[in-house]
Amino acid sequence: MGECVIVYGKSGTGKSRSLKNFKEDEILLVNTVNKRLPFPKKFKYEYKTADVAKVRAALKKMSDHNIKIAVIDDFGYQQTAKFMAGHNQRQGGSSFDLYNAIADDAYNLIMFIKNDLPDDVIVYLIMHEETNDYGDTKLKTIGKLLDQKVCVEGLVTICLRAMKEGTKKYFFRTQSDGQDISKSPEDMFPLEIDNDLKAVTDRIREFWGL
Repeated sequence: MGECVIVYGKSGTGKSRSLKNFKEDEILLVNTVNKRLPFPKKFKYEYKTADVAKVRAALKKMSDHNIKIAVIDDFGYQQTAKFMAGHNQRQGGSSFDLYNAIADDAYNLIMFIKNDLPDDVIVYLIMHEETNDYGDTKLKTIGKLLDQKVCVEGLVTICLRAMKEGTKKYFFRTQSDGQDISKSPEDMFPLEIDNDLKAVTDRIREFWGL
């Protein structure tokens, strides 16, 4: 059983920045929109694709390189890519078919990670957030099916919210303030931790004995 961890937040709050302490050969990076990293480092095992089948194939190859950590940056843009490729090409199909396909891809990929990858593999799903008029913050997804029927954050144990104060303080919130979806097991983390997925990985392995 692979472990999915969601990292979510606004643009500019350090979601991609949190990768900078990993070694260049330590992770498998799925770069869904082919964007440059915000630090001068290139990861050896980087796949520039939003295609779900290719992402699954890449994840299956992790053991070939003795890699136990993967990052999909950005899992939300993986959904956006499918929507933008298909919303003007329905050709007899309804828009609901497209939304259903997007939801199927997202759900099935998470289930593949949880059910088909080894127990000691951690996969970080990086996503953007959105806030409604009442101040409630959730994951930014495509279509209502993922929100109302799936509830992506309900499929994982850990959701870390990337946040920023001032110009230099980047951190993760590990528990909900009542209006967001941040969560983690009791006693795993303090309320706020450094923006560092390397340190997060070490703590997860220590806590669960992975």
